[in-house]
Amino acid sequence: MINFALFSALSTFYFTMFITPGPNNAMLTASGMKFGFIRTLPHLIGIPLGHIFQIALVCFGLANLFLLYPQIQIYMKILCFLYLLYLSWKMIGSFSLDKKESGRPLKLYEASLFQFINPKAWSIAIAVASGFFPTEENIFIGVAFVTITAAVICFPSISLWALFGSGLRTFINNQKTKKITEYFLALLLVLTGLFILIK
Repeated sequence: MINFALFSALSTFYFTMFITPGPNNAMLTASGMKFGFIRTLPHLIGIPLGHIFQIALVCFGLANLFLLYPQIQIYMKILCFLYLLYLSWKMIGSFSLDKKESGRPLKLYEASLFQFINPKAWSIAIAVASGFFPTEENIFIGVAFVTITAAVICFPSISLWALFGSGLRTFINNQKTKKITEYFLALLLVLTGLFILIK
């Protein structure tokens, strides 16, 4: 049954999961620093869109696939790690390029699709379906409840990371600082990928 206690518990869970470091937040910080908050908006919108679709699929029964074939999660971790490794490689030298148009932030559909190889996003979706789904309700009402709540909590939570990255842009004003920033962000992405791989 949907009530305030369930909504509060679900909102707290979502906020905790969305605000803590992970692949999405590492990428948003990097994008905010390189492109600014406004140009990062499609990336920001794409994450909750992809994630609510993912949560809906899990609530409708996709989670059973992970129970039947647990090795799928291993392949997703490898794909996520390789993608973050690719992004970290692209990060090196990105602030030093004279032509700012040479790079671009993730598009809305790219950010949405990334959720399907993001192990943290799958963990959230499975936890919601198993621990917070109002089983007494009609399945469509239940799915609407958990997905709309996700959208409401996700966007402002992850926006803080893009704003943080965008705010740091003012400090990147010389080549030495740019180089340090590039390597720091690249290292952050690699460490995030490694954490996911070995978790």
